[in-house]
Amino acid sequence: MSKPHERLRELGLELPAPPAAVASYLPTRLVPIGNDRALLYVAGQVSVADGKRLTGRCPDEVSVEEAQARARVCALNVLAQIDSAAGLDNVEQITQLIGFVLSAEGFGDQPKVLNGASDLMVDVLGEAGRHTRIALGANALPFSVTVEVAAVAVVRTN
Repeated sequence: MSKPHERLRELGLELPAPPAAVASYLPTRLVPIGNDRALLYVAGQVSVADGKRLTGRCPDEVSVEEAQARARVCALNVLAQIDSAAGLDNVEQITQLIGFVLSAEGFGDQPKVLNGASDLMVDVLGEAGRHTRIALGANALPFSVTVEVAAVAVVRTN
């Protein structure tokens, strides 16, 4: 078993099946950057667990803590996409996460919510999981989900 998969097991987590695209886009795209490396772009992964959409606006309908847990669900979906496209063992670096939080007017703790996704990346991938990040509030997200997270990673391709 690979180290990231062992770490997931230690954390009591299991990768879901990588979610299929729900519109006209690719879930992932590998862009070669050398003989044995590529950038892996992961499309936005929404807060869906066990086929159920986790909806609600933060913080008036969903607490910050619950939104953090939903960001973690998004991160698991990102990891599932990476595993399917390139294998978690091949991740050299998560370079960036881009996160959106369905936010009530005046809410400004999107970075705190997105820590749920960021912390999981480091918990599973160690130093390779450290990344830059964008944390944005939105007045609407697809299917009214609470959180959406996209990612860019550097992966080995040989």
